[in-house]
Amino acid sequence: MGMHKHLANLWKGRSMTERMIGWRQEPATVRLTRPTKLSRARTLGYKAKSGIIVVRQRVDRGGRKRPDIKGGRRSKHARQIKILDMNYRAVAEQRASQKYPNMEVMNSYFVGKDGTHYWHEIILADRMSPELAADSNLNWILSKKGRANRGLTSAARKSRGLRHRGKGAEKMRPSRTASTNRKYRRQRRDLGY
Repeated sequence: MGMHKHLANLWKGRSMTERMIGWRQEPATVRLTRPTKLSRARTLGYKAKSGIIVVRQRVDRGGRKRPDIKGGRRSKHARQIKILDMNYRAVAEQRASQKYPNMEVMNSYFVGKDGTHYWHEIILADRMSPELAADSNLNWILSKKGRANRGLTSAARKSRGLRHRGKGAEKMRPSRTASTNRKYRRQRRDLGY
């Protein structure tokens, strides 16, 4: 068995239920000294050097509902259920990037869940770090600002449907909004507006 296979099994040593009991007591965003799943973090670009940190982010599970609307007329769009085409990992990335505004989200991975929460670990890189600027494998992140909020991370691209190409994915590019606008422009042109 190779080194990475051993690393992949290392984090399973302690019972996950014991771990999550401790995680529940912590704040929603916690900076870590080292990744929980080292092999997974390394495959996603993590290196133990200054300028790169790992954050564990907690996200609430369940239907994303607004509080109960009591009284008063509401518009048709003020529905109680949120129409949110975003996966939990992308939400976790956005919250971590808000907590660390000088850092950029490189990638993230799932670490655990219980009845009420999901936990993801997010790898963040400092755009001003001279060590990252000198690293030819990591300096691509220096010019990418606001990746998590612009839907450019791996998790966000998945929820936007960009993992598929060709037949069946014609309306995904450049985005679903652009595709809808293109359709309405075509309809207006055909009607003579």
